Amino acid sequence: MRKSDLPNIAREAANSLSDILEIEAIYNDGSDLILQGKTKIFHSDFQHLAGARLTNLGYQNQIETGDASVTLRIITGVKKGKQVPWVNIVLFLLTVASTLWTGAMYYGQSGFLQHPERILKGWPYSFWLLSILTFHEFGHYLTSKYRKVKVTLPYFIPAPTLLGTLGAFIRSKSPFKNRGELLEVGAMGPVAGFVVAIAAIIVGLKLSEVVPEASGAGVLILGDSLLFSWLGDLVLGKLPEGHTLMLNPVAFAGWVGLLVTMLNLLPLGQLDGGHILYAMFGKKQFIISRITLLALVLMALFLWNGWFIWILFGLLMRPGHPPTLDDTKPLTPLQKSLGWISILIFILCFIPVPIS
Repeated sequence: MRKSDLPNIAREAANSLSDILEIEAIYNDGSDLILQGKTKIFHSDFQHLAGARLTNLGYQNQIETGDASVTLRIITGVKKGKQVPWVNIVLFLLTVASTLWTGAMYYGQSGFLQHPERILKGWPYSFWLLSILTFHEFGHYLTSKYRKVKVTLPYFIPAPTLLGTLGAFIRSKSPFKNRGELLEVGAMGPVAGFVVAIAAIIVGLKLSEVVPEASGAGVLILGDSLLFSWLGDLVLGKLPEGHTLMLNPVAFAGWVGLLVTMLNLLPLGQLDGGHILYAMFGKKQFIISRITLLALVLMALFLWNGWFIWILFGLLMRPGHPPTLDDTKPLTPLQKSLGWISILIFILCFIPVPIS
């Protein structure tokens, strides 16, 4: 049996159980498929009938019933050997190149084809930004491994743009067992990246220059978050009237790190913020997501047109969140604290108008 057969197996199993099971989610857990939902008949009858139907289809199965839901594990026999993650490696190397290019352009470098060594001028920006993104993604990855959630290695997204990258992501290959596990995996990425971003900002601000304010076409103004503003006052003090800060590339990398953290913590769908809000508030996360989309529409209309991209992104990935295997297990006090810390980080990083 091939891995490409899994969608057909899921479809066949779902069709055979449609009259006795209201399916809420289907997960791929390595070599197995997991169906989760609510039974339309008594649990005792369901176990006997569902087990018989899946056996008749030729699938080994395990059925677990809870107070409000039922979980079916279909053992497919599909196995996937270890492979060199070439896609991840190539994307990371391309992202190194694109962030080096952005960093070098920040220093006014050009003519890279004739003088390729000039691109190395961008290493401070590239190093710090990739450090922030790597700590963020491996915060997710290592927490997932600790909690025995199957995930991919990070996929970095190269982009020869103002920022040099569109960030990075990992994909979950197995369902989350409960809301606490979901919260820990969702929160540890932003927390880890946030710490490195603060370090980059402090180092970068010490290397930045105070210059007279400029105005007119071609002047790029970066928006301030509460945290960036506070760190600026702490490291440099109040700027003289009529002056502004020319950010060093390291400080710019830290600013981008806060921006990435803020965007990831938006309470939408499969973003980190969506995971955290669902873990903390359950199905109320869907309402919070709708309110967030409405707020983004208002900000896009009156503050910054760039929010339209995130509105589209939120609609494409759906604002709601799928359930975990056991939504009834409560969060521990430590997990709740981690959730509230993540919300505080979002507030500290929020930038209504990132670029103008």
